[in-house]
Amino acid sequence: MADYYGLLGLDRGASQDEIKKAYRRMAMKYHPDKVKDLGEQHAKAAQEKFIKVQEAYDHIRKERGMK
Repeated sequence: MADYYGLLGLDRGASQDEIKKAYRRMAMKYHPDKVKDLGEQHAKAAQEKFIKVQEAYDHIRKERGMK
């Protein structure tokens, strides 16, 4: 099982607001459009990380029953 909280830089006791803020921060940091000027290699790595961040957030939302 992946450490979804750790991926977002959180611990399991984080509030829903903290989770949302962490997701937004990480999504902005790793969004492929933000790094497209750095080259294809950076864009691909950012896209992979972005997908993992989305997966972590979706898992946490389902686990906690968040909307």
